[in-house]
Amino acid sequence: MHGYFELTASLAEYTTARVLTEVGERTPVFTRFSTVAGGSGSVDTPRDVRGFAVKMYTKEGNFDLVGNNIPVFFIQDAIKFPDLIHAVKMEPDRGFPQAASAHDTFWDFISLTPEAMHMVMWAMSDRTLPRSLRMMEGFGIHSFRLVNAAGDSTFVKFHWRPKLGLQSTIWDEAVKIAGADPDFHRRDMFEAIEAGGFPEWEFAVQLFGEEEASAFPFDHLDPTKLIPEELVPLKVVGRMVLDRWPDNFFAETEQVAFCPSHLVPGIDFSNDPLLQGRLFSYLDTQLSRLGSPNFHQIPVNAPKCPFANQQRDGHMQMARPLGRIAYEPSSLAADSARESPSLGFRSAVIAENGERGRVRSETFADHYSQARLFYRSQTAHEQAHIASALVFELSKVQVLHVRVAMVGHLLNIDASLARRVADGLALDAMPAAPAAARPALDMPASPALQIIGKMRATLDGRAIGILVADGSDGALVAALRKAATAAGASVKIVAPRVGGATLADGSRLAADGQLAGTPSVLFDAVAVVLSESGAASLSGEGAAIDFVRDAFGHLKAIAFDHGGQILLQKAGVEPDAGVVNAHDTGAFVATAKTRQ
Repeated sequence: MHGYFELTASLAEYTTARVLTEVGERTPVFTRFSTVAGGSGSVDTPRDVRGFAVKMYTKEGNFDLVGNNIPVFFIQDAIKFPDLIHAVKMEPDRGFPQAASAHDTFWDFISLTPEAMHMVMWAMSDRTLPRSLRMMEGFGIHSFRLVNAAGDSTFVKFHWRPKLGLQSTIWDEAVKIAGADPDFHRRDMFEAIEAGGFPEWEFAVQLFGEEEASAFPFDHLDPTKLIPEELVPLKVVGRMVLDRWPDNFFAETEQVAFCPSHLVPGIDFSNDPLLQGRLFSYLDTQLSRLGSPNFHQIPVNAPKCPFANQQRDGHMQMARPLGRIAYEPSSLAADSARESPSLGFRSAVIAENGERGRVRSETFADHYSQARLFYRSQTAHEQAHIASALVFELSKVQVLHVRVAMVGHLLNIDASLARRVADGLALDAMPAAPAAARPALDMPASPALQIIGKMRATLDGRAIGILVADGSDGALVAALRKAATAAGASVKIVAPRVGGATLADGSRLAADGQLAGTPSVLFDAVAVVLSESGAASLSGEGAAIDFVRDAFGHLKAIAFDHGGQILLQKAGVEPDAGVVNAHDTGAFVATAKTRQ
């Protein structure tokens, strides 16, 4: 998606990067969201990490912030990345499962990779079941450096925080959405932008120096670790707004090339070994994927400022460089491109010592403390979801010793979690915990790691479905639509037939979706407005019964009139605080804001 980044607070004290110092300046961006495990065309809503990559077309060149919706990663050593991907993708001898980590090869790899345990806690949490791409956070994952005019450097971690707040589906919703609308997230984003509800994220940074870093009870250069917000608070310095869908999906979204090596002066890399590996591997990937060293000339990849690299030839050369000079320095052409030592990229001046070798630092050896921190920081509901996710995933693993090994790792994270999962798998005995390279620490809980605490009581960006049939009360439907729209929600009419329904006053109400293909899982709240005859006709339809039964089971707000109550009773739905009279539109909106 196209949009812009706007700086709201200058970081001139820390960096010379103009994109981070010029307050009020709007920098064009292109952002791509993606799943990881599934191939092209796979469903949108599986349990999976989401890619969150942003290309900023700054005045000084492109800055690619290539991250995920999770702040840590599975591995510490970049050379293991192909193994991770081979393990999580569909198994090569059978070509399935698609878009799923619930299979033997993934969990076999994970059970032999203790450093992945922190990421596993995130992956099994509701973070990997986002309600919308507009409602998930983004992270740059690694520590970077900001470099100021004096050459001083400060460590930085980059964060994106959704204006709409965090929201996830539950597993049952995710499964049913996949069947009803495999393109749910893509359609949701498209419709939001088309309607002018432009998705927005705050841009925040965590800033810290060498002394602070040395005092952390973990190594911030370890990509399997995060810095709790309670330890280093986030500073909001900007915002990103996505306001235009690509004109041609292949030309832009499919051909956009993100590389972590694309930085601008004033931003530098850290010694995070996974980041160092990505600096090579992403460029190598683009050369292979797009088939040309000139991929930077594809319009979606081209900087919007003047640039020159003295590259004349190569496959798919799309420019027409003129003259005889294709090098620098030169004295044969006064107008040839020149290096700018004062304005160009400068690395931070850092004193390095010690032996060089392909070994992991001893400070990377603690694999369980932050996994424990994440799990114990969750609410009871979120902990239950993590345990259920582990049971579901490991129940798909056919090899017993892999299931047993994973429960052993869980013992090093939290004994109660290990017991819940062991019971769910019906293990005959609790396995022994594997020896930990370093004992797990009990770190202070971090409420910032919860989703429930980051949800917002709002209908902005949410969707409400109104189920109608022939004979429904048009005035009530109009009142519900008006109240929901005023609160920021989009409203869709669902009817037994796609042609719509004839209302009680004889008018025709167009439908946005047909009942059998538009279940309640596609909405954040629903209203059921039916005549007695309409309720009687729908009471024998499984899709109608499921519409209200699922909405109730997923704790969505439900509004009903007299006919709607008949359908609710037929579905066995007993009214509670989330089931309100549709004629009280204010109560419905208020309830819907808190029960998404």
